Amino acid sequence: MSDIEQNAQNDPIEHVVLLLMENHSFDQMLGCLDAVHRDLDGVRNAAGQSNADGKGHTFSPRATRERQMKHDPNHEHDAVMKQIAGGNSGFVSSFVHDYPNSSLAARQDIMGYYPLGFLPALHTLGSQFTVCDHWFSSLPGPTWPNRYFALTGTSKGQTGMPSGLDALSPHWYTEQDQDTLFDRLNAARKTWKVYFYDFPASLLLKNQRRAENLANYHLFDTFFHDAAGPADAFPQFVLIEPKYFGDAQNDDHPQHNIMKAEKLIADTYNALRSNQALWERTLLVVLYDEHGGFYDHVPPPADAVAPDEHVTSFDFKQLGVRVPAILVSPWCKPGVCNTQFDHCSLLKYLCDKWHLEPLGKRTQAAASIGVAIHGADVARTDTPAFIRVTNQSLIPTHVELERKSSNGNQHGLHHFADFLHAELDRLAAGAVESAAGLARTGNAWVRFKSALGSLMTSFGQWLSKDFYDARDQRDARTSGAFTRLSQSAGANTGVPRNDA
Repeated sequence: MSDIEQNAQNDPIEHVVLLLMENHSFDQMLGCLDAVHRDLDGVRNAAGQSNADGKGHTFSPRATRERQMKHDPNHEHDAVMKQIAGGNSGFVSSFVHDYPNSSLAARQDIMGYYPLGFLPALHTLGSQFTVCDHWFSSLPGPTWPNRYFALTGTSKGQTGMPSGLDALSPHWYTEQDQDTLFDRLNAARKTWKVYFYDFPASLLLKNQRRAENLANYHLFDTFFHDAAGPADAFPQFVLIEPKYFGDAQNDDHPQHNIMKAEKLIADTYNALRSNQALWERTLLVVLYDEHGGFYDHVPPPADAVAPDEHVTSFDFKQLGVRVPAILVSPWCKPGVCNTQFDHCSLLKYLCDKWHLEPLGKRTQAAASIGVAIHGADVARTDTPAFIRVTNQSLIPTHVELERKSSNGNQHGLHHFADFLHAELDRLAAGAVESAAGLARTGNAWVRFKSALGSLMTSFGQWLSKDFYDARDQRDARTSGAFTRLSQSAGANTGVPRNDA
């Protein structure tokens, strides 16, 4: 047994909470913390770097206070490969390729970073706990494959999201049947829960749709109740999934107000910090799944270990762009961990700590985040008691963007929910709710228009007009897929029957 494995098993942590957010780069969100931690590789080291837009303009990293981006930068695999080419010199040109009529200010926002103190939750936690300044997403690409890596150690060779006509024929993204962290926790008799708002994306992992696993899914409000209870009754592992849909979306995905994500991060910290017995044995990992197309100055390494035999034209040796990552615990010192991590590094720590069977070759080879957790005789007592995010900051600057915004993750989850509804309808063998036929017909048309719109972006707004008009109903149908699935499986999730 290595010293790191032994340290993980002997450290004081008994509960690990993973809050997995969306789509921002390290420089953008945490690069300013080099003013607090001198050895942090942040925006000071990005000085002198630049990106050209291919139209005669050059942009350098610069502070921004834009809380609500008007565009959603491309973060699909091919686009990210272009962004990181030439020493990370392609971010702005990639953005201009997708938004040729974008303003110079919008292009500058791709290179922007938030000044110290602007993000009340991230900057407080980053100042007071351990920032991991070389945590890279597991592959250059979008949300789903990076989330697969975070929970299973592999994406089974997938680098993209369902889009276009591919989204009309669910196949690979409904069949992610690899072993998961949750399977390993079950085998080791470790307790776990997933807390979610509207629709848990982790259901994309096929094993999570088993009745025994569905029983561990609970609405986010339950988290506050559980965090206030006895520490020994709190789950040993927790995944918090943010709200992916609606005006209150708080996953930090553009184009929504970033302060709503700050509120979620603060609420999660405050709940754990308020229960002293729980707090003294807990590690909160605040992590972003990928960079969302925003600039970071550190070229990602290309020497990673492929997780398994699922390799196609991409060999999975190239890591993705650096992402924000903070380890929050009374056992984590204020400062920086410069060790190279990716999402498998958390899996490595958990496998070491709880004697779990490894999850693929990447996880086996990964550096463990345990190197940043310092065992001591007494837990720190100087940690912030409470983080406040003002109600005024939650008001969006561009209300219309929050009402009409849609992104690849949302579209993909809608398609996946349709797949679940169709599967449940077939299982029901004719005993289907009276409106199901109409719902399937209507949503087939919506799916067709959505897919066609992604293929013909110049006509996207016109083609998607009724999609936006029916957004609330569409979101409710997607949320309802979980309720139907859990009820069909007989799982006691604590989600009320009218939750959809």
